[in-house]
Amino acid sequence: MSTQDQKVAVVTGSSTGIGNATALALARTGFLTYATMRNVVKGDGMKSLAAKEKLPLRVSQLDVTDENSIKSAIQSILSETGRIDVLVNNAGYGLGGAFEDLAMDELKAQYETNVFGLTRVTQAVLPAMRKQGSGRIINMSSGAGRFGYPGGSAYVSSKFAIEGLSESLAYELEPFGIKVVLIEPGFIKTNFASGMVFARKAQDPKSPYSRMMQMVGSVSDKLMENSSPPELVANLVVEAAVSMAPNLRYLAGKDVEQWIAAKKSMSDDEFQSMMKQGMSGV
Repeated sequence: MSTQDQKVAVVTGSSTGIGNATALALARTGFLTYATMRNVVKGDGMKSLAAKEKLPLRVSQLDVTDENSIKSAIQSILSETGRIDVLVNNAGYGLGGAFEDLAMDELKAQYETNVFGLTRVTQAVLPAMRKQGSGRIINMSSGAGRFGYPGGSAYVSSKFAIEGLSESLAYELEPFGIKVVLIEPGFIKTNFASGMVFARKAQDPKSPYSRMMQMVGSVSDKLMENSSPPELVANLVVEAAVSMAPNLRYLAGKDVEQWIAAKKSMSDDEFQSMMKQGMSGV
């Protein structure tokens, strides 16, 4: 396959969910897409589908917490294609538990993937984009990057970090022709919930926050029933990737649109009151 005139996209965390849908959507749009993941065996289904549809998609091993893995993957992609036009930083997971119940090693692990993983991959890709004089860094944030909720301090703060990082990075990269984009999904029908990690102390029924976490879990389950498909997020990523002038932020889902509209129109006290009633039943 000639890649001389074909734009190249790299997606992290592509084995399932949003990353999987995004990699396929970019390949269907014509990007030579590298769907990266820690365990490439999980990409067998994607490879079969790509072969069936004759998509320009390749599965590649990349662990965002391993600097050697990142260096090897990016060098391999650049040696094959000579360019990277779009980086989608999607790899991440959620850590649940009240702040007091979080152990420091659990919090560090959350940031290691969600924040430092994104940082490592972006820094590995930027020299090539600067040399090209063009590129898109598309960071998968969340509605949780715009407001907090009970039991989510670890995950929420990691997404707040991505928001601030991306805003600052946008200024720095604009002179080099590189655009930075934030995608902010609400509840999406993926295995995110089943892959959620709960703090050890949060799983103890004797935790003073046990009842609160049960209520949050119950409400989250109900919200998941009416959640949006991952293809909604994938289509927004494609829009941001091909647009001549992409937005800094894209909200993904009616639920998050409503929450952000409320956040803008309410005082902090009013918004917190709404969240307490809606997310924890307080």
